[in-house]
Amino acid sequence: MIQCPRGTRDFLPDEMEKRRFYENKLRDTAKIFGFREIETPIFEEAELFILRSGPNVLKELYAFKDKGDRDIALRPEMTAPAIRMFVNGMSNDPKPVKIFYFGQCFRYERPQSGRYREFFQFGAELIGKAAPESDAEVIGMAASMIKSLGLKDYKIRIGHIGVLRQRISDAGVPAERAAEVLQKLDKKLYDEARPLLESMNVPGDSIDDIFSLTETVGGTEVLERIPGEAGDYLKQVTGYLSAMGIEDIEIDLGVVRGLDYYTGMVFEAEAPALGAEKQICGGGSYTLSELFGGEKVFSTGFAIGFDRILLAMEKEGIKYDPAGPDAYVIPVDDGLRLKAAGIAALLRRSGVSADIDLMGRKMGKALKHASSVRAKYAIIIGKEEAGSGSVTVRDMNTGEQRTVGDGELADFIKNS
Repeated sequence: MIQCPRGTRDFLPDEMEKRRFYENKLRDTAKIFGFREIETPIFEEAELFILRSGPNVLKELYAFKDKGDRDIALRPEMTAPAIRMFVNGMSNDPKPVKIFYFGQCFRYERPQSGRYREFFQFGAELIGKAAPESDAEVIGMAASMIKSLGLKDYKIRIGHIGVLRQRISDAGVPAERAAEVLQKLDKKLYDEARPLLESMNVPGDSIDDIFSLTETVGGTEVLERIPGEAGDYLKQVTGYLSAMGIEDIEIDLGVVRGLDYYTGMVFEAEAPALGAEKQICGGGSYTLSELFGGEKVFSTGFAIGFDRILLAMEKEGIKYDPAGPDAYVIPVDDGLRLKAAGIAALLRRSGVSADIDLMGRKMGKALKHASSVRAKYAIIIGKEEAGSGSVTVRDMNTGEQRTVGDGELADFIKNS
């Protein structure tokens, strides 16, 4: 038996219904905030991702040569394609440009709980201005999205990459090696970061100071300990968030994100129910458009790991009950199958979801099947009812039955 490739999954109908339901919760929230949906190709020129993340990304890429000998890669994330699309087709649009997207991404890494080689990402970008109000708008939307899914136990942590960048620069870290250090600090790999910094001749007390800075965590009172423009900027961001009714946030200068293109505010959301791998959302302010041939434009964006947030919801005990059809049409014998098909078609034309027995089951088994597919009503077509232009409607929850005329059937189901 052929199985799906390692790190990928099949989604059966009930799971697919649940995923679509929660996808649309995220879409609806984005639209409420004035964002519009885009879609980009699943594969792009590999150079796009190398420019964005550096050559080390190659070890995680699903990359190949196409028949024109071009270097192509399945997308490992969706920010770079979104900004490439902006440069190609939206750079002259009025600012800000507010876009969101949802789709599959691919990374060649070891599969584990909540982490797959084919995974799904929901993200958004606000392109056009670096400002506290813009950053708060994006954080506020991310918070609203998480809340819309019903997740209760989560935390949003906000930092500023400029503080740590300045500190490691002052300690003597060469600019071209800053990303290497930040990636270690982002993952709290202090045992690896220390020898790395020592190899750059950074003094021990400076290393301790850098590590201490990444552990500066607390409420908004921590902002008083953040010097200069970065502290003032975060005070404005949290002020806007407070005006939006978002109070439960944490200031954390250890939020690094570990990527060169982040320029200022960075944030993450985590769900403790997931244990060590608890991040469900991450983002910040950045510039990328100039890498892809456009003018420099400041942006703020984020991505939600859709698979991980669904896993967090599952661990919190949030259940989704799949919906069945409104009606399941059952003819009592083969001579009434044409009548049954007509009734099903009538309901569907009226916007009522209707399934029909296609297997020629006996009444008992047909009713049992209607229950198994979670039909709200069974529509029973008997000879007597057919002769009078009516059907028997059985409530599958209560077992109650009543006779309803063909012409009133759709309205009866809609209004009940």
